[in-house]
Amino acid sequence: MDYQIREIKESEYPILSEFLYEAIFIPEGTKKPPKSIIEQPELQVYLADFGRADDWCLVAETKEKIVGAVWARIMNDYGHVDDETPSLAISLYEEYRRMGIGTELMRAMLQFLKGKGYKQTSLSVQKANYAAAMYRKAGFEVFDENEEEYIMLCRL
Repeated sequence: MDYQIREIKESEYPILSEFLYEAIFIPEGTKKPPKSIIEQPELQVYLADFGRADDWCLVAETKEKIVGAVWARIMNDYGHVDDETPSLAISLYEEYRRMGIGTELMRAMLQFLKGKGYKQTSLSVQKANYAAAMYRKAGFEVFDENEEEYIMLCRL
């Protein structure tokens, strides 16, 4: 698959709501929630007023179509560690998953954040989500956990 990874343009910020929805882990055999679920305050923290200082986003694009996004911001989300550590969200449209694009997006974002001077980044992932293995391969380690989720941390 031929694709490029680049910084998001301000005019493209609205697409992040689509990728936030795509980032919701749906266990096999479970019905997808309505798209309105992203309006919940605990999910809006990933999008509200995106574009502030310390908001960063890279997208994967193929044939002039954005097919994936990874974004980071300092926020009090599920993966919050402290007020100096940006939390990540990453997702791809379903038909572009398991092709290595997400791994490359993550690698690019980790390098990008390191270049911006951040010391670490975090995320949360449900234990049943196959992406947890990709995060481990990318250098994330379990920082904390509860019954359903890991909070993972990657030192940059």
